[in-house]
Amino acid sequence: MFKKELSYYFSTPIAYIVIGLFLLAVSLFLWVIPGQWNVIESGYAQVDGLFQIAPWLLMLVCPALTMRLFAEERQSGTWLLLRAQPIELWKIVVGKYMAAFLLTVMALLPCVVHYFIVYYMAEPMGNIDSGQFIGSMMGLVFLSASFTGIGMLCSTLTMSQLVAFILGVVSCFVLYWVTLQDHYSSISRGVVDLSDVVFFLSIAIVAIIVSIIISNRISKR
Repeated sequence: MFKKELSYYFSTPIAYIVIGLFLLAVSLFLWVIPGQWNVIESGYAQVDGLFQIAPWLLMLVCPALTMRLFAEERQSGTWLLLRAQPIELWKIVVGKYMAAFLLTVMALLPCVVHYFIVYYMAEPMGNIDSGQFIGSMMGLVFLSASFTGIGMLCSTLTMSQLVAFILGVVSCFVLYWVTLQDHYSSISRGVVDLSDVVFFLSIAIVAIIVSIIISNRISKR
C-alpha cells in the first residue's frame, strides 16, 4: 500500500505542484519579499525565518497531500474494492500515512540549500549555528508528522477532497495555535526534548488509530 500510494503521488501533478509551491514560497519569503523573515534584511547569518514561516506553510501542504487519501477512494468507489483485497485495514491506513509523510519530508529536504547559502555568505564563512538549524529541521519533521496525521484523519470524515482540505487546514491551525506551537518553539531553539518528540508522535499515532476506527466503520456500512 505504501508503494502504491507513493507511486500515485508521482504519477500525478499533485506532488510536484504542492512541493514546488512550498519551496517557491519559502524562497520568496527568505530572499525576495521584504520583511522580518528576509535573510538579507536581517543582517545576520541565520535562517530563522525558514522555521517561522514553514509551520504556517505546512498547514496548507499536509492537508493538500492528505485530502485525497480516503475521500477520493470513497468518492470513486474504489474503497470497497480496496477493502475486498486480502490486506489488513491497519496496513492500508499506515501505508497511506507513511506515503504522505515521506512526501512532506521530501518537501523539507531541499530547504537545506538555504543553510548552505547562508553558511558561505557568512563573515567569517561558516559562522552559523548549525546545531540550532539541525534541531529546527527536526522540529519541522515532527510537526509534519502531526499535521499529516491530522490531515489524513480529516480525509476519513468526508467524501469531498475540498472539504477534507478545509477541515485539515482549520484543524492544523487550531492545534498549532493551542498546543503544538509551544512544543515546536522548544525544538526550534535547538533543544530537542524527549517530551516534545513524544507529544508530536502521540498526535500522529492517535490520528492514525482514529482513522483506522473510522475506516472500519465505513467498511461496514
